Amino acid sequence: MADIMSILSSNYATTVPTTSGKYVAVNPDTFKGSWEGTYANKKTFKIDVQQVDGFRAQVKYSSAGTVKYQQVLIKDNAFRIGDTKFQLTANNKATIKNAVTDPVTGSTYLDTAYSTRKT
Repeated sequence: MADIMSILSSNYATTVPTTSGKYVAVNPDTFKGSWEGTYANKKTFKIDVQQVDGFRAQVKYSSAGTVKYQQVLIKDNAFRIGDTKFQLTANNKATIKNAVTDPVTGSTYLDTAYSTRKT
């Protein structure tokens, strides 16, 4: 039994990704508000960021009938909500990357869009 546990323990330590650095508080004014944009397939999206406190925020993502609510952790000017990554790039500008699975073929691709803050 000890051999199985040591194998699982060593494998877990080598396969679980870790991030370097600590989470640090962000300036709430750089993230708060409504971010809007359009993907290459002409679908629009909106990301509402509210209640930014330290490195946490409440986020609502909506696009093409999909609505997701989530508390996120902000690190390196970025956060994830579901399959979508929000990366702050400049003042009132962000890059949005969304992992999309094609229902017909089952293949996955990365849809990239640019967003600006509206409010």
